[in-house]
Amino acid sequence: MPTRKTTGLEGVLPVDKPAGMTSHDVVAAMRRASSERRIGHAGTLDPLATGLLVLLIGPYTRLEPYLSKSVKRYRARVRFGVATDTDDAEGDVVEESPVPDDIFDESFADEQVAALVGVHEQVPPAFSAIKRGGVTAHRAARAGAPIALEPRPIEIFEARLLRLLPEERSWEIDLTVSAGTYVRAIARDLGRSLGTRAHLAALTRTASGNLSLDDAHPLDECVTAASEGRLADLFIDPFTALGLPVVDADAPTVLTGRQLPAPPGSEPLYAVRAEGRLAAVYRREATRLAPQAVFPKAGSR
Repeated sequence: MPTRKTTGLEGVLPVDKPAGMTSHDVVAAMRRASSERRIGHAGTLDPLATGLLVLLIGPYTRLEPYLSKSVKRYRARVRFGVATDTDDAEGDVVEESPVPDDIFDESFADEQVAALVGVHEQVPPAFSAIKRGGVTAHRAARAGAPIALEPRPIEIFEARLLRLLPEERSWEIDLTVSAGTYVRAIARDLGRSLGTRAHLAALTRTASGNLSLDDAHPLDECVTAASEGRLADLFIDPFTALGLPVVDADAPTVLTGRQLPAPPGSEPLYAVRAEGRLAAVYRREATRLAPQAVFPKAGSR
C-alpha cells in the first residue's frame, strides 16, 4: 500500500459515488490510489445514496465549509406502507401500514409533492451523524438508547413529481433543498402526512451548489487516473465550484494574509486569484477585504 504523503496535488474532484460505500470509503479509496493524505469531501452521502460527492484535495480541503453549505438537488424514491428505524431501505422494518388508493392518483400526488416547498421544522433521523453531549446519534440508536433530537429549520426550494410507481408503492421525486436537510426524514414525514408510513428507497444527488452529476466521474475512473498519476486531469475549476466573485491579487500579499481593497458592490465573500490559481477566500470588512481562508500552493512551505 502506498505511503500517504503530500503529493503536490490540489483540486476539486466531483465523483459519482456508487451505492454501498460511505463517503469516507470513497475518500479512503482515493487516498490509497493517489498517495495523497489530504483528501476530504463536501457534503456526506449515506451508503444507500449514489451520485455527486465533491472531493477536496490538498490545500483545497479548506473549501469544505463553503461547499458543504451549498444547496443540494436529489432524485429520491419514496416507498409507502413501510417504516424503518433508519428511515431508509437499509434499516429494519419497524411498522407496516395500508397505503391509501389516492396516493397513486397523479393529480393528488402532484399536489402533495408541490406542497413540500417551503420552510419546515425537521426532526433528523435517529440514525444520523449528529452529536449530543459527545455521543453520535446513530451509535446511540444502535445501542438501543436513541437520542432525542430537536427539530431544526430546513428549506425545500423545489419539489416535483417525476413518476408514480404503483407496483412498487413508490413515488420518484426531484427535490432541491438547503444544506443539512435529510431526504430520509422528508420521506418519513411525507408518509405520516398521507396517513400511512414511508421510507427512502433510493437516492441520487444530482447537484451540489454550482456542480452537477454531469460534472462527476465514476469512482473507478478516478482511482485509475490517480494510480496512473493523471488525477489532476479530472479536477474541475475551483472558481466554478465555489461560485464567488473573483478578485486578482499578487501571491505574496495573499499568502501572507494581508488585506486587499474592496471592489464596488456588497458581496460578503470573494475568491482571490493569484498566479492563476485559487489562493484564498476573503470577506468584506467595510472598504477592505480580509482573509478568511488562505490556500498555500501544494508542496510550498
